[in-house]
Amino acid sequence: MADRTDFGDLDPEELRAALHRAADHIADYLSGGVESSPVLAQVEPGDLTAALPSRPPEQGEGMDALLDDYRCRIEPAVTHWNHPGFHAYFAISGSGPGVVAEALSAALNVNAMLWRSGPAATELEVLTCDWLRQMMGLPETFRGHINDTASSSTLVALAAARESLDADIRRRGAAGRDDLAPLVVYTSDQAHSSIDKAAIVLGLGTEGVRRIPSDAAFRMDPGLLAEAVAADRAAGRTPMAVVATTGTTSTSSIDPLPEIVETCRREQLWLHVDAAYGGAAAIVPELRPAFAGMEHGDSLVVNPHKWLFVPVDCSVLFVRDEDLLKRAFSLVPEYLKSDDGADTNLMDLGFQLGRRFRALKLWMVIRAFGVEGLARRIRHHCELARELAAEIEAAPGYELAAPVPLALVCFRATADDLVEQDRLNERLMAELNATGRFFLSHTRLDGRFTLRVAIGNIRTERRHLADLWQTIQQTSGALRAGNGPH
Repeated sequence: MADRTDFGDLDPEELRAALHRAADHIADYLSGGVESSPVLAQVEPGDLTAALPSRPPEQGEGMDALLDDYRCRIEPAVTHWNHPGFHAYFAISGSGPGVVAEALSAALNVNAMLWRSGPAATELEVLTCDWLRQMMGLPETFRGHINDTASSSTLVALAAARESLDADIRRRGAAGRDDLAPLVVYTSDQAHSSIDKAAIVLGLGTEGVRRIPSDAAFRMDPGLLAEAVAADRAAGRTPMAVVATTGTTSTSSIDPLPEIVETCRREQLWLHVDAAYGGAAAIVPELRPAFAGMEHGDSLVVNPHKWLFVPVDCSVLFVRDEDLLKRAFSLVPEYLKSDDGADTNLMDLGFQLGRRFRALKLWMVIRAFGVEGLARRIRHHCELARELAAEIEAAPGYELAAPVPLALVCFRATADDLVEQDRLNERLMAELNATGRFFLSHTRLDGRFTLRVAIGNIRTERRHLADLWQTIQQTSGALRAGNGPH
């Protein structure tokens, strides 16, 4: 163990040895080790806590001991999002180039609040976001910056929408004002819960969110949207923004943007496009038409950590009028004033002061795979989803529960009694997840328990989905026969 009696960092040679050991382990893990691990950690709540000391060490420990504990204690208690059988939520995966970039970013330890506190981080963020804009076919008027997740990006976007009302909210706030009618945001009944959370933070409250019913394909009904806006105006409320989703969480449905755009134009409403999941598919030429209309949004969020193989977290928010973000958030105390002449200080574009060097991993992933390589992988995932959907649709005893516009398959094993059908699918999911080879999550569609297979991991191959489908059939068959585990 290196001497810990001085006041400096690790001995350089101990650090070098630890990094080499970690690098070997990461390479082995990503190249096959992760697939040999159970997707879901085989632990119970509290197991890890019980296995570790309850008090911090008085004296420093060697890096070999720390890495040993990582291997023996920490990694076995991990749910492996990089596993090719991870199909829950939206499958995300950290690719090799992104992992390398994360290590380099950690070594630099940049805080890019100002240009001068992080010149490379600031300029690479502006440049890389513009690369992504071009890849998605968005207009040059869009400017992008990186937040941690879509929840933050959506909060920032809706704050800009509120600022666009010119209601002096930044100075006077919104509470207790007789001159400010209640503000309303519109989104579909399939939209993400982050919309409601943003409304809570911004002072609109959950009553300030109108959930517009969706159609049979789980897309926002634009006619009902227009009716809701008209009703709120008649009731003395102030419609503020519409959030349309291109790739909803439950079904990956794409809201009818052209019609929604028309309503927003007519009513002079801010349009925020939640493309956190689906937006990455716009880089595929034959898939881009499905997103027609998103170029007319006032803001748009896409998460490269979802389907562009960038390690979490990395969420890009595009806005058409960056000055509105500055109006809403820019606050420069004396100790942060600078006369370096920079056009962009990232701290002005949101509520965060500290900003990690997230652009490095996005830049490295785009460069390593290229636009064509990224599009090829997304295209392949969509092909795999269509193939699985076709198998399910053709097999007796199963049904697709929603269309498959991208790479998410929603399905059920069927039964004559709907209550029993829900129980069957709950047990089926539990048994599939217990195998250690797969991790599926669920939703409810039309009130029915529905299984979701999200395909988007860079390591998922056709053989993994063939294994999944075979296991689904075998397991549901055993459960129907009463022979499955209880």
